[in-house]
Amino acid sequence: MRVSILVPCFNEEKAVSATVASCLNQSRPFDEVIFVDDCSTDKTAEKLAEFGDKITVICTPKNSGNKSSAQEYGLQFVTGDVFVTTDGDTILHPHFCEEIIKSYNQNPGVAAVVGYVKSLPYNWLTLCRAFEYAIGQNIHKRAQGYLKYIFVMPGAASSFRTDIFRHYIKFDHDTITEDLDFTYKLHQNNCSIIFNTNAICYTQDPSTIYNYTNQMRRWFGGGWQNLLKHFGIITTKHARAFELSLGYAEGLLFSLLLFILPVLNVIVWLKTIAFYLLMIGILAIYAAYKEKRWQLVLAPIPYLFLMHINAFVYLEQFVKEVILQKKHLTWFKPERFDVDVNVS
Repeated sequence: MRVSILVPCFNEEKAVSATVASCLNQSRPFDEVIFVDDCSTDKTAEKLAEFGDKITVICTPKNSGNKSSAQEYGLQFVTGDVFVTTDGDTILHPHFCEEIIKSYNQNPGVAAVVGYVKSLPYNWLTLCRAFEYAIGQNIHKRAQGYLKYIFVMPGAASSFRTDIFRHYIKFDHDTITEDLDFTYKLHQNNCSIIFNTNAICYTQDPSTIYNYTNQMRRWFGGGWQNLLKHFGIITTKHARAFELSLGYAEGLLFSLLLFILPVLNVIVWLKTIAFYLLMIGILAIYAAYKEKRWQLVLAPIPYLFLMHINAFVYLEQFVKEVILQKKHLTWFKPERFDVDVNVS
């Protein structure tokens, strides 16, 4: 089995060297390492050139302005039976490629395999994101695997059988979260997706409130865009209807209560917050145990603050995308921080 990796990047001079190094430092090497430079205006091209013929660098004819367009351009150069997608700020664990291949060999009929995403440590914001990843993947995504409905394939840690991707997936560029669009399309064609917790990668998450809020706008806005685009999938299987309805309905209800409850009854609101803090405290201990990172037990306190930002943005994007139908397709790229090449 030939395995390629396709990495679109734009202005990633701070992180791209670590990404390339991790792609090359694999226990089972990739057969093809392709980086698509979307006309970067910083030193990204120079950083990529330092690796010489160890990687293939493709430059788009002009800046596309979004990740999916760069991916579409780069896909024509992919020759592997399977190709991995990741980002220009992401570091792969040395056994990532080996684990991806293992999943395909053990499941001959599977169309796609997703890996396990961890957040690179930087500050309290990335700590909270690490907490979300630990709970989301060890509880929610595992449950989705049992239901045979992986909700979203993360752009930083996904892989596809190349022939299936080319046959079933079209780059529409009409949503701001292409990874979720790909996931829906595979499910619409009854293509199997599995989750490998040992295929680990480390991604940069926003380190400022401004960047964090804008990333959540993209994630939540893209979620609503894809739900509207692929709404018909809800009627195809009971598990899909249950999971999608529960997820989006719960998000709306929780977000509304978070702002309405203190107005209606302060005492009930305080009790609710106390109970919620207790629950996420227990989950934080579980996350610290699973990730072998004791700092995660501290996440619940700052997470209470981020929870309100998440709720506000969730409601904001529901109004914009669903009620007002003001589709937002502008790609927001957060600022990066310098990465240690040997972090993994």
